[in-house]
Amino acid sequence: MTPRHAVVTGAAGGIGQAIVQAFNEAGYAVIATDVVPQPAGLACALYLQVDLARTVQDEAYAADVFARIHARTGPDGLAALINNAAVQILGGVDSLTRADWQQTLQVNLQAPFIWTQALLPALEAAKGSVVNISSIHARLTKKNFVAYATSKAALSGMTRAMAVDLGGRVRVNAIEPAAIETEMLRAGFERQPERYAQLVACHPVGSIGTPGEAASCALWLASRHAGFLTRSCMPLDGAIGSRLYDPIGI
Repeated sequence: MTPRHAVVTGAAGGIGQAIVQAFNEAGYAVIATDVVPQPAGLACALYLQVDLARTVQDEAYAADVFARIHARTGPDGLAALINNAAVQILGGVDSLTRADWQQTLQVNLQAPFIWTQALLPALEAAKGSVVNISSIHARLTKKNFVAYATSKAALSGMTRAMAVDLGGRVRVNAIEPAAIETEMLRAGFERQPERYAQLVACHPVGSIGTPGEAASCALWLASRHAGFLTRSCMPLDGAIGSRLYDPIGI
């Protein structure tokens, strides 16, 4: 039996590696992409070192990347496209540069659209689906996340619009995670264990998410078990998105 193909962008990060592993274990032939070289131990059918922002800026470069993907998937098409790659450039309205703003939108918003558009024939051939990894920042945010939050709000909005536009041709869903325990997140709290404990306690479930949980959501959304589900923006947030904060009772 020919394995189903899946493309995962941002495959070298904590969530990306977990998604690649989950799809591998489910029998997919995974085409993994990231701007950095292939991490040791990341098993996949094909690894492409790709500059996502450049696929937005340079049509010839993008065409070459997509040709390599189409050559791999062949007539069987593409069962899943997981738009996971993202950049998070922190800064306020008064400090973000034009380059910061452009890079954020290119990687987090424009690339998912362009990749979906370019791979649409392969997705249709396999009756496939798109899963966009958005963020809780699409709905709730905090200071200095204006570029990231804007890009993720637009990505969730685009998910809903694409689902309507594509109808029964290709399903499009998103996941909106809150804090996920990646190596990058842990490193940010390496010398501040008390702040990490506060972050955990902020979530009503008393924990933060794991990359494996995000990967499991992506796998289910892409599967035929979710065949009637499209335009969903699934919160993966430990109920923090419903918690009211005030000075009393925190």
